[in-house]
Amino acid sequence: MIRVPRRAARVAVVDPGGSVFLFRYDNEEVGVHWALPGGGLEPGEDPSRGAVRELREETGWTDVEPGPVLCRWEHDFTRAGVPVRQREDVFLAYGPRRDPVGDLAEAHAEDTILRGRWWSPRELSAATEAVWPPVLAELLDAVRRDGPPEAPVDLGFVPNETPRDG
Repeated sequence: MIRVPRRAARVAVVDPGGSVFLFRYDNEEVGVHWALPGGGLEPGEDPSRGAVRELREETGWTDVEPGPVLCRWEHDFTRAGVPVRQREDVFLAYGPRRDPVGDLAEAHAEDTILRGRWWSPRELSAATEAVWPPVLAELLDAVRRDGPPEAPVDLGFVPNETPRDG
């Protein structure tokens, strides 16, 4: 299968208690999974600017500034009927624990976002549904223990798991 290359940026927003905000998505190829706020970059857009734009579009939060790149990874999925191979920069950010704000229903429907919620470190480590990137719990544990990485962790290409229902 030929896949269209796509660049994206996501933001791991961590609250003061160490919980991270995730959205639950339903994708035609990979099924239900949880992922960080973010998405595809616009032509010529810098990943950091794209992360800020996507975070604002999906959560309504305008006061969260992405910090260092936590990790980079590639994965396959289908977007709007088109098979893509997406390369993501995942930024680390800190912010208050709160719900998304504003009228986001149209943006969420377009991106197949079902809902969002905060995950504690324990909940994330024990997740039974797929989480993207799959090693997010371990990456955030390392940040809590050692601080942000000096250089982004390169996860390379991560093949999809068998879709799970939730």
